[in-house]
Amino acid sequence: MRATLTTCPYCGTGCNFYLLSDDKGRLTGIEPAGKHSTSRGQLCLKGWNAHAFVHHPERLTTPQIRIDGRLQSCSWEQALAETHMQLKRIAENHGPDSLMFLSSAKVSNEENFLMMKLARAGFGTNNIDHCARLCHSSTVTGLVETLGSGAMTNSLSCFNQTDLVFVIGSNTTEQHPLIGSRILQAQQRGAGLIVADSRKIQLAEHANLHLRHHNGTDVALINGMMRQILLDGLEDRNFIDKRTENFAALRDSLEAFTPQYVAGITGLKEHEITAAARLYAQAEKVMIVFAMGITQHTHGVDNVRALSNLALMTGNLGRPGTGINPLRGQNNVQGACDMGALPDVYSGYQRVADARTRLKFSAAWKKSLPEKPGLMATHAIEAAAAGQIRGMLIMGENPMLSEPNQKHVRMALKNLEFLAVIDIFPTETAQLADLVLPAACYAERDGTYTSTERRIQRGRKAVAPPGAARADWQILGDLLRRCGVPADYSSPAEIMEEIARLTPSYGGATYARLEQGESLQWPCPEPEHPGTAILHRDQCTRGKGRFSPTRYRPPQELPDEHYPFLLNTGRTAVHWHTGSMTRRSHLLEREEPQAYTEIHPQDAQKLNISERQMLRISSRRGTIEVSARLTERVPPGQIFIPFHYAEGAANVLTNNALDPESGIPEFKVCAVRVELC
Repeated sequence: MRATLTTCPYCGTGCNFYLLSDDKGRLTGIEPAGKHSTSRGQLCLKGWNAHAFVHHPERLTTPQIRIDGRLQSCSWEQALAETHMQLKRIAENHGPDSLMFLSSAKVSNEENFLMMKLARAGFGTNNIDHCARLCHSSTVTGLVETLGSGAMTNSLSCFNQTDLVFVIGSNTTEQHPLIGSRILQAQQRGAGLIVADSRKIQLAEHANLHLRHHNGTDVALINGMMRQILLDGLEDRNFIDKRTENFAALRDSLEAFTPQYVAGITGLKEHEITAAARLYAQAEKVMIVFAMGITQHTHGVDNVRALSNLALMTGNLGRPGTGINPLRGQNNVQGACDMGALPDVYSGYQRVADARTRLKFSAAWKKSLPEKPGLMATHAIEAAAAGQIRGMLIMGENPMLSEPNQKHVRMALKNLEFLAVIDIFPTETAQLADLVLPAACYAERDGTYTSTERRIQRGRKAVAPPGAARADWQILGDLLRRCGVPADYSSPAEIMEEIARLTPSYGGATYARLEQGESLQWPCPEPEHPGTAILHRDQCTRGKGRFSPTRYRPPQELPDEHYPFLLNTGRTAVHWHTGSMTRRSHLLEREEPQAYTEIHPQDAQKLNISERQMLRISSRRGTIEVSARLTERVPPGQIFIPFHYAEGAANVLTNNALDPESGIPEFKVCAVRVELC
């Protein structure tokens, strides 16, 4: 039996465990890493089963090319030559910006770096993005503006030192279970807990105060709390005066947000808003925790700005036990952003529009580089539907389940002249492709991943990939060389050396340090630098923290007489994103095998709905059928559907209206009708 230490492939917590393999090269189980600083010998249900999908019989093992409408096996040489030729043809005939490259939060830092290098140096376009567009693009946009950095400000160890945790828009115990356990442990030792969520999530049962505000009213709630803090004189004047700017504008913008006004918008009682403000402001150290309940709105950036304002107003920044802590949903969302798999920045958030930055990367890659920022992933879907994007290379993403308004997404992808997909399973997106390239999964390749707390960690190869499958970095390296771009890498360690040379925040990150047991948090600018556990200690990354006033804007689509229910979407405790891995894990699939909707018993009684009865859910964009689950977890008038199930895909229903700044869709609010099948 062999034990290989690696990083969990699921959420962004960054847990480590040992993959156990036998002498035949097959995984047999998981063993927690007892001394790891994040997981501390614990794992969630998904982590315990993270080996189960690796040897699944549906793994892709050979390249496939579409001939006469059917995908058929072909050689790697044919597949790679065809991929390069088709992308090159489209770029030459219609311009480089007729191509789109979708990178992945499931692959390593090194592979995300090569994907953005392929788009920019290989094909001359900044049209590169990944799934952060669907989860935390609002976070990056909002926090970069107010603080200068779009990442989690503190470390998970800070939960041991905080006096209060304010959880808003995060079902932490189900989506980030080991972070959820830290929050519960903090409360058990005496810290306060405020939960703001329309659903009665598990954390709400332990909260000192549970705010069940209407979905999409977060700005009104947070502004109301800040107004009350100022009215009570509980703001941190010393911090405001020394470390922030634009406070007068914020103060003036809050005048209208009286408890009565906010209660009318949010559905809360006035005393709940006042109590939340005082509980928050009277604590010496507060950690704000949020996730996609905050970000996935057409005003998601404003939600993030409001939370940043709240932290700055009370001086909850730059100290242990404080901060603004967005929880990343996938194991390498943070790393994919760091590596420049975004349309407007290179690695380390260096702007493509900056001439000196372009010159640095151009000199390293020996290619002229485009200066115009590229398309966001959500805008690329619109452009594909309009015939402006004609070719796509998608790595490790499944937009056919993850993007909103699935009918529109299918039409857009089918409208492409050429679609190539790199993946480990025949996903719903891969089934539409002209070429499918089989990839190694996390257990079959080396690399690094960056967790939600900016911690750079190793992933290690435990077993060989199935059949002819290859690591993504090898596939991308071959395509780069066909484009005439330097890519003679013998290992991911050499790619990290290039990343460190070009990326100041990763300048001190090396495989040698990681192999010695160091677990580095960026910024880590030099080989001797220990890493940075807490950001913005003496000053914000941008200098002074900037207050950014926000106004309340309602969601784009609210219930009406034709579609009287509000739909909220999210994940379950046992499944993960589009289900391509967890639904191929026997024990996890056994726990939640069927698409369902949560509906309040009062609503069920009005519609004569029984437990497990099949329902037809319709929006202005489509219809699905799911089983009923009667529960008071959701308030009357709202339903909740997890988005893991292709046979009952919640994103058939969701609204593809976008935040105008971040391009994120409004997954958390749309209007639906509920009927018996």
